[in-house]
Order: sequence, then C-alpha cells, then structure tokens
Amino acid sequence: MREKRQLLVHAGTFAVLDAQGDIEGSRGTAPDGMFVRDARHLSRWQLTVDGVAPAVLVPAGDGESDAATVLTPPGTRDEPPSCTLFRRQALYEGRLTETITVVSNVSRATCVTIAVEADADFTDQFELRSDRRTYSKPGATRAVLERPDGLEFGYRRDDWHSGTTVTAHPPPTLVGTTGSASPGNTARSLVWQLELPAHARAELTLNVTAEAHGAPPLADLPSTPGQVRRRTRLANEPYTRGAPLPLPDPADRTVQTDLAVELASACAQGIADLARLRVPATGPDGEALQVPGAGVPWFLTLFGRDSALTSFFALPYRPETARATLLALAATQATGYLPDRVAQPGKIVHEVRHGELAHFGQVPYGRYYGSVDSTPLFLVLLHAHAAQTGDPAVARRLEGHARAAVDWMFHDGGLGSRGYLVYEAHEQGLANQNWKDSAGAVCFRDGTQLTGAIAVAEAQGYAYDALRRTANLARTVWRDPGWAERLEDAAARLRKRFQRDFWLPAGGPDDQGFPALALDGAGRPAGTLASDAGHLLWSGILDEDRARAVGRRLLEPDFFSGWGIRTLASGQPPYHPLSYHRGSIWPHDNAIIALGLARYGMREQTETLAAGLLAAASHYGHRLPEVIAGYPRERGQGPIPYPHANSPQAWAASTPLAMLTAVRAGRTET
Repeated sequence: MREKRQLLVHAGTFAVLDAQGDIEGSRGTAPDGMFVRDARHLSRWQLTVDGVAPAVLVPAGDGESDAATVLTPPGTRDEPPSCTLFRRQALYEGRLTETITVVSNVSRATCVTIAVEADADFTDQFELRSDRRTYSKPGATRAVLERPDGLEFGYRRDDWHSGTTVTAHPPPTLVGTTGSASPGNTARSLVWQLELPAHARAELTLNVTAEAHGAPPLADLPSTPGQVRRRTRLANEPYTRGAPLPLPDPADRTVQTDLAVELASACAQGIADLARLRVPATGPDGEALQVPGAGVPWFLTLFGRDSALTSFFALPYRPETARATLLALAATQATGYLPDRVAQPGKIVHEVRHGELAHFGQVPYGRYYGSVDSTPLFLVLLHAHAAQTGDPAVARRLEGHARAAVDWMFHDGGLGSRGYLVYEAHEQGLANQNWKDSAGAVCFRDGTQLTGAIAVAEAQGYAYDALRRTANLARTVWRDPGWAERLEDAAARLRKRFQRDFWLPAGGPDDQGFPALALDGAGRPAGTLASDAGHLLWSGILDEDRARAVGRRLLEPDFFSGWGIRTLASGQPPYHPLSYHRGSIWPHDNAIIALGLARYGMREQTETLAAGLLAAASHYGHRLPEVIAGYPRERGQGPIPYPHANSPQAWAASTPLAMLTAVRAGRTET
C-alpha cells in the first residue's frame, strides 16, 4: 500500500484508498477498503491502463466524501503518455461511486485497455486488528456472480448474509478471473477496450454498493461523484453553516489575537468533521437519528462516553447533536443483567457494534456495557442540554431513563455499597473501563495494574456532577423536591469522602499534594501523576484551593509538553511518550481540563493550554487527531504523531469548541 492515503466518510460508511484511488486489501493497524457496519465490503479495487498501474500526476486529497486524482500510463520526456485519466471517487451511505474519464493526448486514433480488479472479503473489523487473534467461521462461504454490467459478491454464514454489487456503465468488454483459479478466489477483473479517436475522451462510471447484514435497504443513492457532492453539501450545510458560531473578537484584548484566529480555523474544521462522522441510530420510539460516531477507522459507531463528551463540547454551538445522542443512549440503556456484556439495569452502553463477530457472540461488543463513566456522563449531558437550550422536553421525556441511571450508580455501580463508582476487569472485554481503557493504563507508580474493584478518580467527579445536575432536574422539571434533596445530600457526602480518600497530601507517603489516579480493590491509592486529576476541576468535586493547586501542577513541564498535557507526567516509571494512555496527549482530555481551569477562573493556564493544542492542530490542517505523542515541543519541529491515532475522531473534532467555551468563560460558582 502506498504511504499517502485518502479517507472518505459518510453516514457510517468509510473508505480508505491510496493516493491513486486503489485498495489492496491490507490488514493491521491501518487497513484499507470500504467498510459498512464493521465489515469490509470492498477489499480490492485496482486500476490498470494497458496492463500496468498508472503514475500519479495529482494525488487525491483528503476530502469529506469525494476525491479527484489525475493519472497517466508510463511515459518519457520523448514519448509522453498517450492518454490521461481523471479519476473521481465519492462515498454516500453504503455506496462508492467512481467516474474514470480517459482523455486522448495524441492526434491519431488509439486503443486503450482499462481494467479494474475487484474483490470483497467481508472481513470483520475485529479480524483486521493487529492483536494476533483469530476467529473460527464454521460454514462460511464466499461467492461471486458475473453479470452483464458487473459483479455480485456474496458472503454467507448460517443466518448472516452480506453482499456487494459492482455495476458499470458502459458494461465491461469482458470479465476475467485474476490470480489462481481456485474455488475460493472471488477476485475478478472488469476490462474495457476503448477505441479513442484523436484527442477524444471516454467516460466509465462504476458503482460499488454494499448490502450489509441487518441494514435497511439502500434506495435512491446517487450514482456519480457529482451527485454525491451536491447531496452531501445540501445535507451538511444546515450543520456546518446553520447556527452561528460565536468566536473570540480579535479586538478583545482579553483573548490573544493569534489564539482567536487559530480557534476560528480549528472550530470550522471540527464542525465539518463532526458532520461527516455522524452515523445513523434510533431513539426510544424507533425514530431515526444521527449521532457522533467515535472515529475512523476503528470506532465509527455509537460510543456512550465518546458520544456524550463530544455532544457536551459541541452543546453551546450544535445542541441538536446532544439531543440525538441522549435519545440514542436512552434507547440502548440496559434493562437487565447480561454478564458477558457487563450489562446491568439502568447502565448506559459503552459501544454498539453490527458486525459478524458481534452477531455470533465471538466478541462481546454487539451492545457492550463495559464503561464505568458512560452512565454519569449521560446524566450530566441530560441536564446540560436542558440548561443550554432552555427546553426541558428531552429531560422530561427521559425521566425514567435518568432515574434508572441513578439507580445503577447506587446499586450495581457501587456508589451505595462501596461509596464510589467501581469496575472490575472483564476477562472477555476491557480490563479498564474508564476513558483510559487500555490494559495497564490504570497503574501504580511502578507501572503495576490495579486489581479488584477499581475506583478511578475522574469517574467519582462525574458521579458528583451527575448527582447535583440530576437533583436540579428533579426539582425544576420533574417536581420531586424530596428526591432532589436526597441526591444533593449524596453528592455532598461523596465530595467529602473523595477529598478524604483520594487526596495525597504533600509530605505523606507519596509526597504529592495531588489526587490519586485511583483506589484499588483494597482501597490503596495509586499515587501516579495522571491527567485524570484535571477532570476533577471540570466536575467541581475538589475544593477551590486544591483545584487551583492541581491546575497549576498540570501546567508544569513534566505534564505540559508545550502541545498539551500528557496522560502521565514524564519521569515516572510507567511513562512512555508513545503509549496509548501512559504518556501520550489526548485533545479531548485537554479539553476537559481547559473547561475545569476556566471553571476556577484560571485564565492564564486556560489560554496557555488552548494555545499549545491549537498550535498542534495547525500542523494537521487544523484537524486534531485522536491522540499525539508525548514528546516535548521543540523549536522547528511539529508535534510527533501517535502512529495508530483515529482521524477524524469525534471528541478530538469537538475539542476546539470546548476550548472556545473555556477561553470565553468567566468564573463559575463551584
């Protein structure tokens, strides 16, 4: 696979192609192909001219849902290529559409052979990851049917049926088998013999349409890239250009002019990415919704934590995103016990998957509830939406879901019996169930993973905030002052308990003057210096003196790299700048911290943090990736990429919006 790639994303479908517009069928951390509902519906798509791969004159850029490439067959200075190919590709829902315009460059008649090799392996995304796991598929069969205008690929395994149809206009001159002639080989080559008069042109149109298992039938799809561009622009314009986006006034000397300019660019890019990352979902009554999919390539689906935080960041500017997310999360809220999915009544979902392996229970993620924080974040967002919009209709509609979520926090969540929200490692799923959900991310200072019923610090802050906000809804919307008082009392007791158990005083055994990352099952605090402490400012669970001390500490060089705050402070044994959660820098993590700094009126620290992160964004075309490496900022060198980052990614896309809110915010009562 060529290094340069292009990414097309639309309505829960994405395609990863190389600079030429081809697909090789790669695996590992960066697979290519066209993906729908967690399956690869196109695994080979390779164009040749007269039997050879053309050279790239103009590579495709990273468009929203379409891209254009200019190609030529091999030539020399003395014998330039006889033709030029203008290749345009676009994605819409479950269809990849393409036009290939062949233009003769010579003043004589020529014959050009165009071939496109195609295949569909229907591989589940979980199989493509480089974790060395394999999955048995008893009885699975793949087939290909040749038709006059193209091909039909099919996949069957028991009750699981998927298909991909390739159609072409004009029809191919012939269809040939490529590679071995074995029964398992479904790759085919569509071939056109084009007779071109002098300086004439010919155009081929191809459509690749996925028929994904469990998806509603696709209807009225555009059949050319031009149609896709028009439809996509029309659909996205209300989101990208709808409600005005207030930005800092460069004349306002309380906000640096350069910062205001960078914010404007990053916010515009973030909103454009949020528009393209929307995926279909359904509400409690089956109504159609569009919610933020977490990110490409691995997480283009509804995630409880990711979608809730993304919606919170965007709430002042795009409140409709929060409304859709709340309804989709309510619709997937657990109603019973399913231990293999960590489901418990009232718990909000961690992620939703539609793939083959989830369908057959080979991975637990069809509806997976291994998250300790999705439930309190749902409650935080529910109140914030009502407060921001002034419209309590959604809160009124979801009262039952909110009460069930609170019940989960006190009962199965552990708040009533243990005093904190806790989780235990899930052998078939996630060992850690907070936002730092990679194995080993919640660790002691020597790098040892915590065990038992783990209480992570930030989840207690979310719970505190959720109780206070839900009490407000109980009093003002649901007219239940008695319940409101009980929730407020529980929040006050949690705050007192937390500051007693989690705060590691300076001069103590850990000599920190900083919150513990977590408590293990025996109540032992992990004195690891971690960015999670910054989330406690956002939730308000710390008293003012301690909150300000944490805010100042997070801007010291071992935490703040110059680009952003690291997940772990450097210099500790577990720190690694290229670790997913033990030293890297996450934009959304920094966004939460910035909102917390602003809550306590720490304007200088807020703007320092925002400036660093926005400077990093400028190196990525104003698009923040999911995560960047934790190396310190050096003169003349941009941020070091994290090699496996999702981009675009929803809560990174909404981070500039949170930064905008933070730099504009004044002091808020705690």
